[in-house]
Amino acid sequence: MNILTASNIEKRFTNHLALDDVSISVPEGSIYGLLGPNGAGKTTLIRIINQITAPDKGQIEFGGRPVNSDDIYNIGYLPEERGLYKKMKVGEQALYLARLKGLSRVEALKRLKYWFEKLEIQGWWDKKIEELSKGMAQKIQFVVTIIHEPKLLIFDEPFSGFDPINANIIKNEIHELRKKGATIIFSTHDMGSVEEMCDHITLINRSKNILSGQIDKVRLDYGSNVFELAFKGDIKKVTSNLDSNYEVISHKEDAGLVKAQIKVNQFSADNRLLQQVIPVVEIVGFKQAVPSVNDIFIQVVQEYNKTHGLK
Repeated sequence: MNILTASNIEKRFTNHLALDDVSISVPEGSIYGLLGPNGAGKTTLIRIINQITAPDKGQIEFGGRPVNSDDIYNIGYLPEERGLYKKMKVGEQALYLARLKGLSRVEALKRLKYWFEKLEIQGWWDKKIEELSKGMAQKIQFVVTIIHEPKLLIFDEPFSGFDPINANIIKNEIHELRKKGATIIFSTHDMGSVEEMCDHITLINRSKNILSGQIDKVRLDYGSNVFELAFKGDIKKVTSNLDSNYEVISHKEDAGLVKAQIKVNQFSADNRLLQQVIPVVEIVGFKQAVPSVNDIFIQVVQEYNKTHGLK
């Protein structure tokens, strides 16, 4: 079941078409990566989902029905541009924002106490936001985003401002929220985090959705004609036993194990390659070289721009 569906969304600002017939479907319980270059339209789509602005065309469905104003209590949104009041004290502001999410004062204080203790930020309660570093303020923003335990969490560049240790803490908390039933959408330029965390992605470029799918399937679909072979033995024996359809393009040896990349010049079944190397070496590992999300991102965007005569 999809918790969120955006169908044929179009949004124009004066002479700029921000979204052009964009559709996405977010499976319930997934971590969904919303990717794209700067200015592609990601933030506009997120703002439409959050009902901050309305689409000119198309429809947003939440839980299988058209989104309505009450759904804001089931959505948590962490914007890229943080929205904390710098002169307010941390505790006062966190309590105020929790109350806006529909929590009673007693329940809000109970949940804030839990999260402040869990993230070890109890000592910040009486500090003003302007006294905190960017990363410290980001933790507060994270807490007030999730405090009402929404079904859908939307994070726009959630790791911005964090050092690696605190970024890892937030990643772990996101995984825990997912285990407890939340669905997560996050937009980021950190392709390593996408590859590490997401199970679905959509790539928006020049206002259009140009790629969507399960991340593992997308990576396999863009897989190259290169295979990675790990074996014990002599690389020369492998090279001499391969026919002209195969070419060893690189290899390295480490502690008696050889890892080689073998290019297939024409289509060939995997077992044909194996049949040629098994007689001469001991196979330890064999797999297709699968491109990273970052490589796919660059390739798809460049191909789209080239096809449409764009720079």
